[in-house]
Amino acid sequence: MTIGSVPVKFRISVDHDQCMLCGRCVENCPYDVFRLENGKIHVNSRKCVACHRCIAMCPRDAINIRERPVDYRSHPVWTTETREAIYNQARTGKIILAGMGNAKPYPIIFDSLVLDACQVTNPSIDPLREPMELRTYLGKKPSRLETRQRDGDVEVLTSLSPNLQLETPIMIGHMSYGAISLNAQASIARAVSDAGTFMGTGEGGLHQSLYPYQDHMIVQVASGRFGVDINYLERGAAIEIKIGQGAKPGIGGHLPGEKVCEDVSCTRMIPVGSDAISPAPHHDIYSIEDLKQLVRSLKEATEWKKPVFVKIAAVHNSAAIAAGIARSAADAVVIDGFRGGTGAAPRVFRDHVGIPVEAAIASVDAKLRSQGIRNEVSLIASGGIRESADVAKVIALGADAVYIGTAALVAMGCRVCGTCYRGLCPWGIATQRPDLVARLDPEIASRNVGNLIHAWTLELSELMGAAGINSIESLRGNRDRLRGYLLDESIMKVLDVRPVGA
Repeated sequence: MTIGSVPVKFRISVDHDQCMLCGRCVENCPYDVFRLENGKIHVNSRKCVACHRCIAMCPRDAINIRERPVDYRSHPVWTTETREAIYNQARTGKIILAGMGNAKPYPIIFDSLVLDACQVTNPSIDPLREPMELRTYLGKKPSRLETRQRDGDVEVLTSLSPNLQLETPIMIGHMSYGAISLNAQASIARAVSDAGTFMGTGEGGLHQSLYPYQDHMIVQVASGRFGVDINYLERGAAIEIKIGQGAKPGIGGHLPGEKVCEDVSCTRMIPVGSDAISPAPHHDIYSIEDLKQLVRSLKEATEWKKPVFVKIAAVHNSAAIAAGIARSAADAVVIDGFRGGTGAAPRVFRDHVGIPVEAAIASVDAKLRSQGIRNEVSLIASGGIRESADVAKVIALGADAVYIGTAALVAMGCRVCGTCYRGLCPWGIATQRPDLVARLDPEIASRNVGNLIHAWTLELSELMGAAGINSIESLRGNRDRLRGYLLDESIMKVLDVRPVGA
């Protein structure tokens, strides 16, 4: 015993006076924290991940969870997380996996940006009494329109590229079948269909049961090309080429074989129980010219009827990369910030690689404008969008629309315990175990996700009205509606916003 026992992350206590020995905690915990023995509930706190399923299911509120009741001796450099990581790797010699997005206490730029509101000379708009235009079009826009009059009608002569029409600038990001359950995907599909927006399939193909919602699906082509064939491409409303992901820039993906059940196997077109490993690069893309060839090949395969997006992780030179993508025939660029969620990523990548989406979107928008090619592509922001205010702020920084992911999962019941990669999600979201998947009711979950999209859309209308704006187009890139509060000068220069009071 070289290292010995270390402090528990979570301590569970059961109030035995309140406990009625119903056994729901035992039945509901997939981590085997509880056991009923000799007429008493016993617990193993070391197995607890704080998913709160036991608390939610206990009819007598008899369970309590305390985080780090006994912690390590404090030290400014050798933090608890640092020491635990060393102990873990000393025992296993392996890479540490983690879920969700960047967990380091970096400042959140969104929280240091404040929005403008009209007062006297420029009156605000009441969204309850006046129309607010939130409809968003994603795709290439012409620099000018050529028209002519014919028989009293106006005829457009300019050739228009295919665009996606969104009734709200909020979409649900790519979470594959395999990473999340089919019930979770079905819930999201119903919600976006009702809301008039879109969702991403992730890199796991498209399950047949979701075909009725294909008009609201953006199909993804990743480096592993799982589930990709002409049927898959033709069913999507748009196609997205995944180059990078905010939670793990520079590396590929890995779906453990334990999560590759028969259904996932058929959808991804891989053997049952085999690991689905996506390589770090696309092996046919090593330059912007190679990317352009893939973009055009996908358009050719679908008869030039669908927009093609390219997703990159937010990194230091995102602006230059996006400028190249804009010239590659792509219709939109997705910028995924380092707080973007994931089912599984090496902890060292999740916490130390990439940059915030706020800075990346601002720099990309500025670069495209300076080169006169902003209308060549739409910009979609993702990674760390937590509320409607974040949506408004990132659109003001230059985005056309946003992807949300973790927020949608939270709306379905996710407690952000960060252990999605284990496949034991007690809420039926990030698991393929049939008994756990059955816990997620698609009817209820879809309503919750739909309510979230609707509520954020209403709040976005209110924020726009307060700023005297009645069109989402007028908010896009309108940095004059933002001010920086306690941001240093270098960040404000990147964001191109002025300080409060200026």
